[in-house]
Amino acid sequence: KSEKVRITTYDTATGAEAAARQAIQDGNGLILGPLLSENVSAIKSIAAAARVPVLSFSNDTSVAGNGAFVMGYTPAQSIDRVVAYAAQNGMSQFAALVPRGLYGERASDALLRAVRKQKGDVVSIQTYDRSRSSIDAAVKRIPATSPYQAILIADSAGTAAVAIPSIRATTGADAQVMGTELWNTDSAVADNRVLNGAWFASVPDGLYRQYADKYRARFGKAPYRLSTIGYDMVLLTVRIARDWKVGQPFPMKDLMSDDGFAGLDGAFRFDNNGVAQRMLEVQAIRDGQTVTISPAPKNFQ
Repeated sequence: KSEKVRITTYDTATGAEAAARQAIQDGNGLILGPLLSENVSAIKSIAAAARVPVLSFSNDTSVAGNGAFVMGYTPAQSIDRVVAYAAQNGMSQFAALVPRGLYGERASDALLRAVRKQKGDVVSIQTYDRSRSSIDAAVKRIPATSPYQAILIADSAGTAAVAIPSIRATTGADAQVMGTELWNTDSAVADNRVLNGAWFASVPDGLYRQYADKYRARFGKAPYRLSTIGYDMVLLTVRIARDWKVGQPFPMKDLMSDDGFAGLDGAFRFDNNGVAQRMLEVQAIRDGQTVTISPAPKNFQ
């Protein structure tokens, strides 16, 4: 609880720009939100002109900068972490299945960078639309002459479950299946037996589980997994507000602390572009549970 912070809400249904202008006119010194990247793009120049930082829920790194900060979980960090763990376990040949579209393009780029950093090779990246026939066809396009030790499925856990039987029936019979941060937001990910043994990198779940238990006890249902982003935004605001003088602009420079911040989703800090860098753990799906096989570092030291 903080007596220095007052939170007001504004509906973006009539337009993000109008909501941002009203918020600034009402004297708000910091904007938490919006959710969608197109709305961040729409308001960031308005907010920057008023020296009001924007802490967005988006994971679209292209909208970060000029006073806009992105708090969402990004595929690039998740892929980099799980690839590094695979490399530590002797894997150097990687393949991938990625959906057509922007997320798939970013996942492909992230995989290529991550594997290059580990001095490995990406033997094949195949794209698909979200139909079983297209996924099966993508798996079959991976050349039989290009064996791989691990395969990234850059999509939801449900889509991965569709692809795995085809992978096992072809050259990926023994390949390690890897997912992305999308799997962490799927509460049923561990229930799908097809995913048993798969790995994915995500924000740590320890503090989230405590938070979820308290939320469930109070409201009778589980919170959305992504709700922790909003919780951590408020914690961050309260922490920085200790040194925020009344009548002065929000101290944006304090958001750029090299030491970072602690939250329900673990340690994070913002890079020079305004993208939240997160300390991720690697989880494995085993016998109906997700278990941590490589813990997240506690801080950035």
